[in-house]
Amino acid sequence: MSDGNAWVEIVLLAMLAAFIGLRLVSVLGKRTGQERPIGESFRAPAEVTAPPRREAERPARGELILPPGTDSSLRAALEDIADADAGFVPDRFLDGARSVYQMVLEAFWAGDLKGLTGLASDEILDNLGAAVTARDGAALPNSLIGIESATLHGAALVGQMVEITVRFVARINTADGETQTRDLWTFSRLAGNADPAWVLIATDNEDDSADLPPDHG
Repeated sequence: MSDGNAWVEIVLLAMLAAFIGLRLVSVLGKRTGQERPIGESFRAPAEVTAPPRREAERPARGELILPPGTDSSLRAALEDIADADAGFVPDRFLDGARSVYQMVLEAFWAGDLKGLTGLASDEILDNLGAAVTARDGAALPNSLIGIESATLHGAALVGQMVEITVRFVARINTADGETQTRDLWTFSRLAGNADPAWVLIATDNEDDSADLPPDHG
């Protein structure tokens, strides 16, 4: 009898397990349409691509005003420079060039070049220094009477560097009396540089004056 009862219990338990399984399937097996696929919560979020940034449009440049005495053939080169260097204004540049011209002459004549650091290239400073040494550091009795004219003589955009040559005509007092000097000096700067300073990179004297060393180009 005991064996019979055991089989009955096994059968009853099996039926109970089947019944419970059917109930779970009927409840858990239903889909509502809102289920997430397995593993969705671990899926990397889609990259959010920012809309392409439009570069700020450069304001249109007005007509470039050439200083008096400028050869019209320089207009194209000067306009290229103005396009590359928004801070370039020909008149303002010439005002600065006049100041540097006077400062360099007076420093050279005095034999004291300390104040020219940053205004002239190392090569120019070395050449001026050699000329001062050649006269044993003696000061020259020269003085600038005035700059008669300063005109744009050449202009070029070399890579990102701007190079402009200015023709100076000036009157100078020397030990031998008053004389006129005609110089071609070239200034350079990096286009768009926040520092507005120009650097003297070359000098040439049209009348081979001995007041300054010859060509530094």
